[in-house]
Amino acid sequence: MQAWRVHRNGEPGEVMRLEEVDRPVPGDGQVPIEVLAANINFPDALLCRGQYQVRPPLPFTPGVEICGRTADGRRVLATPALPNGGFAEYVVADEAALLPAPEALDDAEAAALHIGYQTGWFGLHRRARLQAGETLLVHAAAGGVGSAAVQLGKAAGATVIGVVGGPDKAKTARELGCDLVIDRRSEDIVAAVKEFTGGRGADVVYDPVGGDAYAKSVKCIAFEGRVVVVGFASGVIPSPALNHALVKNYSILGLHWGLYNTKDPAAVRACHDELTRLATQGAIKPLISERVGMDGAAAAVQRVADGTSTGRIVVLPTGATR
Repeated sequence: MQAWRVHRNGEPGEVMRLEEVDRPVPGDGQVPIEVLAANINFPDALLCRGQYQVRPPLPFTPGVEICGRTADGRRVLATPALPNGGFAEYVVADEAALLPAPEALDDAEAAALHIGYQTGWFGLHRRARLQAGETLLVHAAAGGVGSAAVQLGKAAGATVIGVVGGPDKAKTARELGCDLVIDRRSEDIVAAVKEFTGGRGADVVYDPVGGDAYAKSVKCIAFEGRVVVVGFASGVIPSPALNHALVKNYSILGLHWGLYNTKDPAAVRACHDELTRLATQGAIKPLISERVGMDGAAAAVQRVADGTSTGRIVVLPTGATR
């Protein structure tokens, strides 16, 4: 079969190579899956760079989530077992962790529903306890993780402020339903949030960026606000001033969604049921900006790594990119 492989760490566009390899062999409790669509996540770029919290042995195939078909014909969502990730024609995955792909979504959309939306749902609902009528501030609102949080925030009845970088991404954020869009390149985030909220600030901040995004967030957080720390796409890990959290009375909440797979797998399945319900109702739908064939995967992962993409880019091994 064909699979993208990384033999040395570095930038995705330089180190990913398309090769002919043997199909992975299922272990105990695993099943083989034909890949119908593989969604690109920022962690795929970190895997290539050797900067992710999991470092599979070289060589490995990146690709942390897919929509695929099992041998008995089920259409499922899966997180392939590394080092044999999803940018391949076939993967193996744990049978117990498979989730049914929502019928309301096509293969590419379904592939993008899993990690990003689970992260958003757990971040907003389990960690931040977002309530209808509250104001939610989402950084990188036009990206894959941010766009999911925007849709989930709107579905929960929140007023959503989206922060983006550039006019094209601002247009995407408005189309997603953001009530206010702030272009961080040309606008003052803190002043804009305070003006929009009448000085109150944001009740919940969803931050997959870190760095300056976090620093600006805590300057416009509301009384009893909650900052959900999701990731550090900026490459800069903030050092929170806990005295500031104390005097402004806000909470800093960490979210590592992967832990729920081991600590509370029933919650992951319950979340998937809720996401499926929302997708069926049309309240959420992954924003797929590009569908690329197998030969375009490395360049697409590089675009995600560079932060130039919007929404999700999905690899379709069969080449049906329309």
